[in-house]
Amino acid sequence: MTIKPGAANKKPRPGRLRIVAGKWRSRLLDIADLPGLRPTSERVRETLFNWLAPSIQGARCLDLFAGTGALGFEALSRGAAQVVFVDNSRRATKAIGNSAKMLDAAGAVIHCGDATEYVRNARAASFDIIFLDPPFADDRLGELCGQIDACGILAPGGRIYVEQDRARPGTRLPDRWRVLKDRTAGNVRYMLVEPGS
Repeated sequence: MTIKPGAANKKPRPGRLRIVAGKWRSRLLDIADLPGLRPTSERVRETLFNWLAPSIQGARCLDLFAGTGALGFEALSRGAAQVVFVDNSRRATKAIGNSAKMLDAAGAVIHCGDATEYVRNARAASFDIIFLDPPFADDRLGELCGQIDACGILAPGGRIYVEQDRARPGTRLPDRWRVLKDRTAGNVRYMLVEPGS
C-alpha cells in the first residue's frame, strides 16, 4: 500500500449514518469521531421501526446514550413529535445538534449529561418510547432498567427498546417487564419490552 506524503498527519473524517425511512429518508448525517461510537445498523433500525410503526406517530421519545443520534433521528423522520437526546459526551451532543440544525428538526431536544441522572430527574409519564442503547462496555443496563421502572417516566402503554452486546449475558429486566420482540443481528442482541402496570 502506498501512503501519500502528509497522509499520516491527516485526521480521518468522522463517519456518517443514513436515515432509513420517513421524511428524511436517505439523508446522511455526520457523526462524532469518538472511540467505540457505533450507530445502530440500518438493518436493526428497519426492524425496530417496523415493530414501532403503530405507535411512533406523535410519540414523545427519549434516546438515552444517544451517541450518534441514529435512533432518535430515525424516530423523528418517521413522525415522532419529540426526541430528547441524552449523552454525556460534548462532542457527541454537538454533532447531534449540528444534525438537528441541518434537518431543521424542531422536535429535537439535546441534553449533555449522565443518563442515570437524567432518568432520576425526569417527570413521570414523560415518554412514550425509550431507546436504551448504552456502550457495550457500560455495565449499568440492568440498573438503569430498574431505575426507569421505579421512576415511572414511561407513559402507560409505552415501550422500551434495549440493545446490548450479544456476547454478554442477557440483562436482568424488572419482574413486571414483558419482552414483546427479541432478535439478534451480528454481535447485537436487541429487544422491545413493555413494562407491566
